[in-house]
Amino acid sequence: MNIKKKILIVGGTGFIGYHLAKKCLNLGWSVIIFAIHKPKRIRKLNRVKYIVGNLYNKGTLKKIDLNFDYVVNLGGYVDHIHKKETFNTHYIGCKNLVRIFKKKNIKLFIQIGSSAEYGNLKSPHRENFKCNPKSIYGRPKYLATKSLLGEHNKNKFPCTILRLYQVFGPRQDNNRLIPIVINSFLKGLTLPCSGGKQYKDFLHVDEVVKAIILTIKSKKVLGEIINIGSGKIINVKWLINFLKKEIKKGKPEFGKLKTRKDENIKVYPNILKAKKILNWKPKKNLIKELKKQIKFHKSNSF
Repeated sequence: MNIKKKILIVGGTGFIGYHLAKKCLNLGWSVIIFAIHKPKRIRKLNRVKYIVGNLYNKGTLKKIDLNFDYVVNLGGYVDHIHKKETFNTHYIGCKNLVRIFKKKNIKLFIQIGSSAEYGNLKSPHRENFKCNPKSIYGRPKYLATKSLLGEHNKNKFPCTILRLYQVFGPRQDNNRLIPIVINSFLKGLTLPCSGGKQYKDFLHVDEVVKAIILTIKSKKVLGEIINIGSGKIINVKWLINFLKKEIKKGKPEFGKLKTRKDENIKVYPNILKAKKILNWKPKKNLIKELKKQIKFHKSNSF
């Protein structure tokens, strides 16, 4: 008799969490999502149990004091403006989760980290780089990574950190570069931009979900940090101009916004470790996926 795998996705009402939960349901797993808000209509899944709570509120954390096979932590503020809340959700929240689950017999805790943990270190980023991030978002992410690895080394806590780069795909909120540009141009708006000199690594969400599932299935990931990105860099100005050309309306105003002084102009990972440990490498074509993304936004507004 096959026993259903049970997975908890913290922060699972978001964009990546939705796609991960959908994949886990298709695999026949039992999915529970813990998040600060109920899901938006466009990201609600019928067979998922949703628990509303806060990562740094001990009262609501008791709601998830249950038994799971796997925990994936996608939780935390994403606006990167509110310093206290960002610190609490990404660092204190992670520590609170570990406090709960190190008493349980979980098989794996996956922390979704960020390229921001590398700070201004020169790309391509390697997992063994000595990080010293300064940003409101990057610092608590890195502190969470260090705390988790400490728990693994001292107490054998079964954890892995996946450091993501720029993820895009359907059902992403309008607070990231690609959906902001597409939605603005579809409305025929003039969009203030920086000079567009930045180079970033863009990866489709399906590739991220594949990497998470392979991490869950692997026996080589405990105590590891693994970069998850395309391993390629795309110029931001080229990307914006490509979207304008495809949409055939809207206008970018390059140079209208100042580039942040602390912004790393080239950000992309070395992904050899992901290929070696997970047998994972991205396969989707960026141009094709961007065209699909435009079609999705034409048919859906949220």
